[in-house]
Amino acid sequence: MNIAVILAGGVGSRLGASTPKQFFKVAGKTVIEHTVDVFERNGRIDEIAIVIHPLYVDFMEQLVLKNAWKKVKKILKGGEERYFSSLSAIRAYEDFPDACLIFHDAVRPLIGQQVIHAVIDALQQYNAVDVAVPATDTIIRVNPEGTLITDIPNRKLLRRGQTPQAFRLRTIREAYARALKDPAFVSTDDCGTVIQYLPEEPIFVVPGEESNMKLTYKEDTYLLDKLFQLRSHAASEPVDFDGLKDKVMVVFGGSSGIGKEMVRMASEHGARVFSFSRSTTGTDISRWEDVDKAFAEVAAQTDGRMDYVVNTAAILAKEPLSSMDRNLINTLISTNYNGMVHVALAAYPCLRQSKGQLLLYTSSSYTRGRAFYSLYSSTKAAAVNFMQALAQEWEGDGVRVNVINPERTNTPMRVRNFGVEPENTLLPAETVAEVSLQTLLSDVTGQVVDVKLNK
Repeated sequence: MNIAVILAGGVGSRLGASTPKQFFKVAGKTVIEHTVDVFERNGRIDEIAIVIHPLYVDFMEQLVLKNAWKKVKKILKGGEERYFSSLSAIRAYEDFPDACLIFHDAVRPLIGQQVIHAVIDALQQYNAVDVAVPATDTIIRVNPEGTLITDIPNRKLLRRGQTPQAFRLRTIREAYARALKDPAFVSTDDCGTVIQYLPEEPIFVVPGEESNMKLTYKEDTYLLDKLFQLRSHAASEPVDFDGLKDKVMVVFGGSSGIGKEMVRMASEHGARVFSFSRSTTGTDISRWEDVDKAFAEVAAQTDGRMDYVVNTAAILAKEPLSSMDRNLINTLISTNYNGMVHVALAAYPCLRQSKGQLLLYTSSSYTRGRAFYSLYSSTKAAAVNFMQALAQEWEGDGVRVNVINPERTNTPMRVRNFGVEPENTLLPAETVAEVSLQTLLSDVTGQVVDVKLNK
């Protein structure tokens, strides 16, 4: 039996936040939710135990119910020292001496499935397994005062330890039984305990991954967020669209550019797609009544079911604000911002029922306002903040909200504002549509999904 033990007993003092770091939000979920999801999805993990600080047991139970995790069988209480958490799991499973305990830090949410498989494979031959990556920096040993170098170890023989660390239960139990009899015992980690108190027991090292980083400091959250995007939404990865079959998708702005490509591709893969735009259906998303009418039409044909709602509709007018016609100003703001709000609110009841996803679009200019783009850039920046807020507000209802951030894309709207540009400098609309559909098929929420041109 392979038991994943998620170690989440810390209180996150180094993060500098009142909330323990395992409950910090990254990519639309708490860090520990991402971590448990990985082991929940692994077909070779039979059971999951979560070791948590006693103050957060109730909160953890709520997360288990919310996520409907089937493999989480135990929520155990940890202690002040890290090894207390390991002991809690060891004692909870002491009636299963041949079981394999796979200890993993809750704050390493990007652990790869291939690493978990490699650890489980290694346990067929070894009783203790560690995961590590090569040391890339030179490591120095210093004197007790920390002022002088006393040794520079050979970097080729050094590794940086990660988790999981995995053991046959009888092995790790015996190591701790000996350790606890030693008055001088100082905990490092579980492998450290084995190597000190069972020196005859070999510990196999599985190659880890640089992306399997640990959330330690506040700055790490930004890197984690970006790594989630890169892992889940690389435009060059092959996309399996089988999950679109029989899904109901509503696309605003579906007559041109990215929206048009999404309509085509989703339809080809068996989705029921309903497209609305000014040019084809006379739908102006800046008007509440037009948006409500569109959703009513779809509901009448699908018994109210809608799995995905996509809003690609937008207006770009590249000119200085001081010379822009006031009617155009009102139209641009009403479409790019008010229209986005109209679509979101009208979509919410249906998406709540289907546990679906709302997908919005920003522009690479959202991070910095640029001359001649003042309204377009600012409304696209608002789309990001709007998405992040809704992802949190609607998370409890199971509604996912994400935003696509493509680089310069070859669309009719861009041609009207920039003229003809070399095609090799622009993203094809089809590429953005592929990543958009991949995002709809994923379980992520609260993400800005970057789509970049492969150069």
